[in-house]
Amino acid sequence: MTGAIRYSGMFLVLMILQLLIFNNIEFSGYVNPYIYVMFILVLPVAIPSWILLILAFLTGFVIDLFSGTIGVHSFATVMAGFVRPWVLSLNVTAEASEPDMSPSSYRSGLRWFMIYVVTVVFIHHLALFFVEVFSIRNFFHTLLRVLLSTAVTTFFIVLIDFIRPHR
Repeated sequence: MTGAIRYSGMFLVLMILQLLIFNNIEFSGYVNPYIYVMFILVLPVAIPSWILLILAFLTGFVIDLFSGTIGVHSFATVMAGFVRPWVLSLNVTAEASEPDMSPSSYRSGLRWFMIYVVTVVFIHHLALFFVEVFSIRNFFHTLLRVLLSTAVTTFFIVLIDFIRPHR
């Protein structure tokens, strides 16, 4: 029960930060940090896939609801939730066998956490920006947006991971 309360609190904090602060950050139209993806990243390793996908959809739906986008964030977060177990299986460590273990740099090491975050955030941003543009006309422009936004989002997620309490 305390885990559900902790994750609910994290969900609220990340949504508030995203909607009030990070949605207003944009550098030259290329960099848009989306830290709300961290909620999907730090869910327990052993969470059932169907719950993960429902939580991913709800996360994206809340952002879509308050940002005025129609399903773009929902699609991208479901995509991130879909690939998360596969990315975890590629990078699984001995500590990941604990059912309640939440991925973090504290437990798994910074290198492992960075690879995990960059991979999932890149896939999320790739889906988000290409669905947003819905064209391959400016492919390299959109790819540059994906790469720069992934770098900035990863920076903020790792920074928040260092700040959040680890248990």
